[in-house]
Amino acid sequence: MARLNKAQTIRTHEGAAAKQISAEQQLRRSVMSCLLWEKEFYEDGKDIASRIAALVPHVKPPVVAAIAIEARTRMKLRHVPLLIVRAMAQIQEHKQLVSSTLQAIIQRPDELTEFLAMYWKDGKQPLSAQVKKGLAGAFTKFDEYQLGKYCNRPGQIKLRDVLFLCHAKPKDAAQDALWKRLIRNELAVPDTWEVALSAQDTGTKQEKWERLLRENRLGALALLRNLRNFQQEQVDHALVANALRKLKPEKVLPFRFVAAARHAPQWEPQLEKAMLRCLTTQDKLAGKTVLLVDVSGSMTWELSSRSEMQRIDAACGLAILAAELCEQVEIFSFSEQVRRIPPRRGFALRDAILNSQPMRGTYLGQAVHSLAKQVRDADRIIVLTDEQSHDSVPNPPCRGYMINLASYQNGVGYGAWLHIDGWSEAVLDYLTEIEKERMPV
Repeated sequence: MARLNKAQTIRTHEGAAAKQISAEQQLRRSVMSCLLWEKEFYEDGKDIASRIAALVPHVKPPVVAAIAIEARTRMKLRHVPLLIVRAMAQIQEHKQLVSSTLQAIIQRPDELTEFLAMYWKDGKQPLSAQVKKGLAGAFTKFDEYQLGKYCNRPGQIKLRDVLFLCHAKPKDAAQDALWKRLIRNELAVPDTWEVALSAQDTGTKQEKWERLLRENRLGALALLRNLRNFQQEQVDHALVANALRKLKPEKVLPFRFVAAARHAPQWEPQLEKAMLRCLTTQDKLAGKTVLLVDVSGSMTWELSSRSEMQRIDAACGLAILAAELCEQVEIFSFSEQVRRIPPRRGFALRDAILNSQPMRGTYLGQAVHSLAKQVRDADRIIVLTDEQSHDSVPNPPCRGYMINLASYQNGVGYGAWLHIDGWSEAVLDYLTEIEKERMPV
């Protein structure tokens, strides 16, 4: 008879032994880099979404709520927080936090309709009292410009439908009048780039883009996302360059500049200056930092079917950030080998990382062993990776931080490694605060 009482070994998709972690840790690693329902290199997006929903009942309600709010506010993820609250609404123990969490995570009017679409994904059903209360509270956040921007977007569920269903109460007479105009479809149409481009008039797309640029109608993200469109429509190069010079990048992550430059290299000088501009006044992370960047094949997978960004963009963006904000830094790449990256800044650093070696297998354990011999005076090692490795990963030779850039079920960055899920411009601030609280090694 075969033995049943056997120790189970959890492994990454590439075969290395992974760490056994709690339900809370599993939820965090599945959520913090998740673009909902989007296929990743090793896992299907539907499987990741199902795993998130299945984990919610096994984590304490306040912790689940905090993870949803962090995913929306710090990690800037829009859909996965809605999925978490949808799962909370189905669990008796979690229901009491649905209203407050929903109000906290809904930050755009179209998220009201997205949540209802998610709520009815498997069949239409009445809204719970907590859901109604949360939607009603969130509805009061938005002014006429915000509501007008999203009130007539394509989709079966409209903003006025949400208003009728949740029975929201206006804060004052002005909001009451605003909601009546919404119901009658009489809101002022805002002059956004989406509205301008879809307007049925005689102007060409080139003329419309050039007007929007002259009138400074494009925010930082819209400007970066539409560089390829400017190129296709032969928009005046000087207008685009001038807009990039004026861009305020404080809220834009470096990886967005990296992705924009790949697809619109003619504006790379302006993109690089804008990217580096916001980093000059920030405090440095003291001491010597070793940065290890994963350039294996799985890192080239696109973040979503609608995105031209890859996971390697996130890694390169954080590497650029670290090069600016670390007092002293040495950067290495790893795939099947470990390669030292020459001291570079901005896009030159990106190019050096991408060209350092062929993007193939993932031998993170070998890389950590190698660095332990090469760099003996480091204060910390930071690894940027999707945490899938062929070989076992040893403890770090100094303070070790594993930044997980994917949503895969199992990973290697636990134990003696301090594990961080997702990517954010605040990651180095987070490390600085951690190190203030820790005794020196």
